Amino acid sequence: MTTAVVVGSGPNGLAAAVRLAEAGVSVRVLEAEPAIGGGTRSTTTPAPGGGGTLISDDCSAFHPMGIVSPYLASLGLERYGLRWRWPEVQLAHPLGGGRAAAVWRDPTRTAQALGRDGTAWEATVGAVAHSLDGLVQDILRPVLHVPRHPLLLARFGALAALPATVLAKVWRDDPARALFAGVAAHAFADLRRPFTSSVGLVLTAAAQSVGWPVAEGGSQAIADALAARLTELGGTIETGVRVRRADDAGRPDLLLLCVTPSAAATILAGRLPAAVARGYARYRYGPAAFKVDYVVEGGVPWTAQEARQAGTVHVGGTIQEIAAAEAATVKGRMPARPFVLVGQQYLADPTRSAGNLHPVWAYAHVPNGYPGDATEAVTAQIERFAPGFRDCIRAVSVRSVAATEAHNANYVGGDISAGANSGLQLVFRPSVAADPYSTGIPGVFLCSAATPPGGGVHGMSGFLAAERALASLRA
Repeated sequence: MTTAVVVGSGPNGLAAAVRLAEAGVSVRVLEAEPAIGGGTRSTTTPAPGGGGTLISDDCSAFHPMGIVSPYLASLGLERYGLRWRWPEVQLAHPLGGGRAAAVWRDPTRTAQALGRDGTAWEATVGAVAHSLDGLVQDILRPVLHVPRHPLLLARFGALAALPATVLAKVWRDDPARALFAGVAAHAFADLRRPFTSSVGLVLTAAAQSVGWPVAEGGSQAIADALAARLTELGGTIETGVRVRRADDAGRPDLLLLCVTPSAAATILAGRLPAAVARGYARYRYGPAAFKVDYVVEGGVPWTAQEARQAGTVHVGGTIQEIAAAEAATVKGRMPARPFVLVGQQYLADPTRSAGNLHPVWAYAHVPNGYPGDATEAVTAQIERFAPGFRDCIRAVSVRSVAATEAHNANYVGGDISAGANSGLQLVFRPSVAADPYSTGIPGVFLCSAATPPGGGVHGMSGFLAAERALASLRA
């Protein structure tokens, strides 16, 4: 029987392992940390005062790409306990004075709420939302492939290639512009650069068509469901096993690495072809996330009603403020008012709360390797649009940039995107190559978010790498 070892149990590693096991390969997954899941881990902690427990996501929290992922959708993970839950408002962007722009799981309602910008919003973001089912079949693959929907892809590409600040000029008012900029900022990139509209278009369109759901009981449920499917197929998972060299994985027929290019270069030292080694050495990492988890009594007192109903709240002000903050972090400067993402997962999944105490998840975009403490900056940004927030806080837990990398070695310098989303690297990861998954070593493949289609909990990087590995057996 063909054997395989997958290094890393994040969603891509587990997806790769499941696909290989489906094909009859004997699969072992080796995970360095005590728990599986990578970016989809969750933590349960006692509530202050001892009245119950709270569930907080360690990193990824909202999963539109998990819903639209062709591979994850094919697995029927609901059979293994995964339950998706949606908030009433998918995301909100407060602007002060009680105003906020918002996205509902309904393109028409979202456009109507944007007033005179509604028609232009429907013609851009709405058009992508209406064609998302077909579009994801192409955008969740390497750039170099034969398109299944060439006209859809061409129309999307014409908009996606624009800088987010340029595309935003099709709208006239601050709410629509800020709303789009906040979603585009998920790329951790300078929004004045080409292709930064791509992330904004895809994620906003997904919010309008399938929503931004959470996994009931925490994002860990996604990893647990994948692991249950793998176990059912005969695969095994070993935790607490750190692979530093290829020999640590034994001698399987296939070796798939759900790690960064720099980690792969270390594991495969002395074996990589020179061109691949140079490509991995040139791989760049982007800005970091500084994470703050709050326990809030009664919820966050947002001035805007839409924010009180939203699973995700983007805190950054106008498009000009967001663009300036993102440009600073890319250049290694800490902005006074960083862009902050706030997660209110408990609104969709009340099992995460303990009575009137709720876990509120937040992180700020900060420079890669940032050594400082951004807690006050995060709190101040939330207080700016939710006066009285400080008075509602009952506990605070902080994960610094260094702690983020220690928690997940794939987050180099605190970069939770596992690589900078700028320049050629946005479309060609980990380097310009006909086969981005191949390491150039027979039977050895890279399957992390450093390969297409990049970051997000969709498992497609793992699935596509596994498909490439299976094809190599038939060659």
